[in-house]
Amino acid sequence: MSIDPSGRKLLRIEARNSQTPIERKPEWIKTRATMGPEYTKLRSLVATEGLHTVCQEAACPNIFECWEDREATFLIGGEACTRRCDFCNIDTGKPKPLDRDEPRRVAESVKSMNLKYATITGVARDDLDDEGAWLYAETIAQVHALNPGVGVEMLAPDFSGHSHLLNQVFETRPEVFAHNLETVPRIFKQIRPAFRYERSLDVITQARDFGLITKSNLILGMGESRDEVSQAL
Repeated sequence: MSIDPSGRKLLRIEARNSQTPIERKPEWIKTRATMGPEYTKLRSLVATEGLHTVCQEAACPNIFECWEDREATFLIGGEACTRRCDFCNIDTGKPKPLDRDEPRRVAESVKSMNLKYATITGVARDDLDDEGAWLYAETIAQVHALNPGVGVEMLAPDFSGHSHLLNQVFETRPEVFAHNLETVPRIFKQIRPAFRYERSLDVITQARDFGLITKSNLILGMGESRDEVSQAL
């Protein structure tokens, strides 16, 4: 197990990358973190409501800029994920019992923030019979009910590809249903051992066939080739 100087366990991809000499970053890529008034207000709101955000849990470096613009990605289902991906900083482990009041708090926070478009994602909950499908569906429904006209983008796990669980989420009709492939087939199992590439493709297909707008993303720089990226796209 590799540990960084602060005592944090390194992600596997970090441990591999640590063996490669790092060149000094050019000045143009650096920026100064600024904590403006909107960032401070949003941080206070998230703490007061007991919410979780990807911005914090994944240690996103863009948090200061996005929160100052009052843009945040809500993280539902708790702080611990039942799956482990090489690139992700969210804790892996046994999650706490489901917080069934979370959908209401997310919906009210969207209203408090005066958002026109809310992005919501969550951890995998393989410990639950429905893998968290109720929570995802209920959160979308409550955001829509309390915030008419607000768009919801739901970035969801694969729910093990089960159609009855996916349909539970689809039926709430998020404006965008997203499920990220993250990487190319050759290194998929290494990077995302608990997921399956073809199953993730099928999740996106099921959402499209249901009539939803779909979205997916790839992360570059994990060992893929240019041709593999083109083929995946």
